[in-house]
Amino acid sequence: MTGASAYDGHVDPHGAIAVRTLPALQISKRSVGPMDNNAYLLRCISTGDALLIDAASDADALLDMVGSTPLRYVLTTHQHGDHWQALEDVVGATDALTIAHPKDAAGLPVATATTVEDGDTITLGGVTLSVIHLRGHTPGSIAIRYDDPRGHPHLFTGDSLFPGGPGKTAGVEQFTSLLDDLQARVFDVLPDDTWVYPGHGDDTTLGAERPHLAEWRARGW
Repeated sequence: MTGASAYDGHVDPHGAIAVRTLPALQISKRSVGPMDNNAYLLRCISTGDALLIDAASDADALLDMVGSTPLRYVLTTHQHGDHWQALEDVVGATDALTIAHPKDAAGLPVATATTVEDGDTITLGGVTLSVIHLRGHTPGSIAIRYDDPRGHPHLFTGDSLFPGGPGKTAGVEQFTSLLDDLQARVFDVLPDDTWVYPGHGDDTTLGAERPHLAEWRARGW
């Protein structure tokens, strides 16, 4: 596995892996596929166990990012096809267990071994990850939260939150649901220094996005 020397939240399409090392968790980010999806590998420092967020495309590139790390889980943030094109190949090569929300699991090409709901936790070696259900982009969209005991929270949002606003929704009802969940389950709970890792594009922070909540609600998208 090759990685960039510093982590700033940006990866070039189909380019190098960006690596961020926290005291207990290593985070690797890579852009894959024709829609420049972000895939994230979370590795527990103490045990080496890893979880892949969104086997979006290009199984070879994802498996290169995994390297010799024991891949325990592949978590799919939501059922849209650009987030699981490599799921079957990655699971077949690693025997990793699959994780998704039950409302989106039926839309995935591989049976989901473990379904998770809002408030559930995932144990990854010595690290605990929390599940946040954000209803709207899809019925079962989820985000993954890691609370660094020596730093700020880290939030992997799939397509539910990007720099500049919520992800695309099918209508007013879905948009309102998503923004309500983002406000109640994310912005009202987590601090401004929470680092946000979206499903496409560059990272952001909740502090950078918080001033625009009213603007997003007014514009309706």
